[in-house]
Amino acid sequence: MTERFIAACVQNSAEVELAPSLDVAEDLTRAAAATGAKLILLPEYFASLDVVDDLLISRARPEAGHPALARFQPLAAELSVWLLLGSLGIESQAGSGRMLNRSYLIDARGAIAARYDKIHLFDVRLPNGEDYTESKSVAAGSEAVLAPTPWGPLGLTICYDLRFPQLYHALARAGARFLAVPAAFTKTTGEAHWHTLTRARAIETGSYVLAPCQTGTHAGGRASYGHSLIVDPWGKVLADGGTEVGFVTAELDAEEVVRARMRIPTLRHARHFDPPAPLGLQEAGE
Repeated sequence: MTERFIAACVQNSAEVELAPSLDVAEDLTRAAAATGAKLILLPEYFASLDVVDDLLISRARPEAGHPALARFQPLAAELSVWLLLGSLGIESQAGSGRMLNRSYLIDARGAIAARYDKIHLFDVRLPNGEDYTESKSVAAGSEAVLAPTPWGPLGLTICYDLRFPQLYHALARAGARFLAVPAAFTKTTGEAHWHTLTRARAIETGSYVLAPCQTGTHAGGRASYGHSLIVDPWGKVLADGGTEVGFVTAELDAEEVVRARMRIPTLRHARHFDPPAPLGLQEAGE
């Protein structure tokens, strides 16, 4: 197993239509590969993003023949890199009328190494009046996914998952050395929480966190935060993408995961406990 390698997080600003978004994403991926990056991650909905009323919309397609997969699987093989397609809108076969928000890990031969369907859906009302109800258009996943890579296991998550530490703890206990968090965090929530949450997940699990995030203002007026991050297992930010379209890179050393977990072995120290009985507001005030 190779211990040291360069990883890259691509930061784009997706349009509604697939073609122009894929053009930009491919150019940035090629540029990242030219720096020596061997694992390149793209953001959530990197190929298409729109907001209609309170729905986050991506141009959903069936997995078979999806233009992004048709383009990026051969690209991974051409460049001999591993690619994480942060997420695509995939038409569900369940007949629910809702799509899947699905992440794809593509290996250096161009094969799909893993798929992950976003578990936690962004149904929130923000203080500034922004409303989002992802569950109206997206069916939630139910399975955590840990994928093998040449550098060690990679835990797959997407965006709003970042707020649920139990998912990351489970991935790390199962062996994850690296945690992927492709996102399209809103500017409002990003300014408040993005850096804190990504660093917390790294520190809690002693893992590298790789978090490519969209940037800029999209159709419908929704603004994404940017600031794609690469965070080491001690919580140090190795790279921050700021707010411009582009990419960031950092050299990762899988042995740093071992060292961080030896210094503060929280994964070994975690113990099962019985949760407290629910306490209603009235009871709490009495």
